Amino acid sequence: MRPLHRDRNLLLIFGVTLVAIMSVAGLMPALPVMIRDLAIPASSIGWVITAFTLPGVVMAPVGGVLADRLGRKKVLVAALVLFGLAGGACFFVHSAPALYALRVLQGIGAGPLGVLNATLIGDLFEGRERATAMGYNGGVQALGTALFPAIGGLLAQLGWNWPFLMNVLALPLALAVALLLDNPEPRRSQSFGTYMRAALSRMRTRRVLSLFALTFGTFVLLFGAFVTYLPVLLHESFDARPAEIGGIISLSALTTALAASQLGRLSARFGELRLLRTSFLLYIAAFLLMPRLPVLWLAVLPIVLLGLAQGLNLPSLMTMLSGEAGLENRAAVMAVNGMLLRLGQTVAPPLMGLVFAGFGLSSVFSAAALLALSLLAVAWLSLR
Repeated sequence: MRPLHRDRNLLLIFGVTLVAIMSVAGLMPALPVMIRDLAIPASSIGWVITAFTLPGVVMAPVGGVLADRLGRKKVLVAALVLFGLAGGACFFVHSAPALYALRVLQGIGAGPLGVLNATLIGDLFEGRERATAMGYNGGVQALGTALFPAIGGLLAQLGWNWPFLMNVLALPLALAVALLLDNPEPRRSQSFGTYMRAALSRMRTRRVLSLFALTFGTFVLLFGAFVTYLPVLLHESFDARPAEIGGIISLSALTTALAASQLGRLSARFGELRLLRTSFLLYIAAFLLMPRLPVLWLAVLPIVLLGLAQGLNLPSLMTMLSGEAGLENRAAVMAVNGMLLRLGQTVAPPLMGLVFAGFGLSSVFSAAALLALSLLAVAWLSLR
C-alpha cells in the first residue's frame, strides 16, 4: 500500500480537519475565563459553543448539496475564507452579544468543513486505503484536539479573546486548497430532482439511519459532558487553571491519535463495527469515573479511556458511512451526517446545562454514561 501520509491531497485534507476543530478545541480552556470576564453564567457558557455549531445544522446539508452540484473545491475555499475572517474578528469584540454574532458567521463557514474532509477521503481512496486514510485523519484531528487546547490555554492566560487568533490560519489554507488540491469532481449530468431522489434512497436504509443516530448521539456526549462541562468540573473540583485544563484535554487527544492512527490495522483484524461497539463501552467507563476523582492526577484514567473511545469511534463511523454512497451523491450523505453532527454539538451544551442546573455537575456525567449505554444498544441491535 502506498505511503498515504505523504499524499499531497491527504495533507490538504488534514489541514481542513485541523481548521474545522480549532474554534472549539482551542476555546475549551478559555471558557472559565469567559465566565469571569464577560459575566456569562456557568449554566449558559455552552452558548459560546452553540452559537458556532448551530449554523452548521443548516450549512452542513446545504454545503454537501452544493459540493455535489458545484464541485468540492469551490465550496471548500469559500467556507475556509468565511471561517477565517469571522473567527479572527472575534478577537476584537468586547461583549458577549457581539461574540455570539461573529460565532454565528464563523459557524456558517465551518458547516461544510467537517463534511468535505470525509467526503474527499471517500472520493480519493477505496477499501483498506480509505479506512487507513480515515484513521490518519482521525489521528490528525486528535492531535489538533491535543495541540489546540494547549495553545488555547496558554493564549487564554493573556485574555479570553486571544485563542481566536488561531482562526486566521484558515486563510492561507484556502489559498493552498485553491491552487494545489487535485480531486475528482462529480459530473452534474442528472437533474436536481433525480440527484435528490438518488441521495435520499441511500439514506433511508436501516444501516445508514443507524449510523446517523450514532453520530448524533456521540456528539451529544462529547459536546455536552466533555467539551463544555469537563473544564468546569476540573476548575470547580480542583481549582485547575486554563493551562492545566488544556494539558489534561491534550492527554485525551493524544490517546485518540494513537488509537485512530492504527484504525487500518485494527479494522482489518476486528472490523469497524466491533471497534465502534467497543468505543461505547469505553465512553461509559470514562463518564462514570470523571465526577468521582479524589485528586486531579487521577483524571488520567478516564481521560485515557475517553481518548481511546474517540480514536475508535469517529473514524469507524466515517469509514462505514462513506462506503454507503458513490461519488455523485457522497457529499449529500455525508452532509446529512454533518447536519446531525452539528445538531448534536448544538443541543448538547444547553441540554447538559439543564441537567447541571437541575441536578448538579456530577449528574451531567451520569447522563452522558446513560446515553452512551443507549448508543451501544443501537450499535448492537441495528447494525450487522
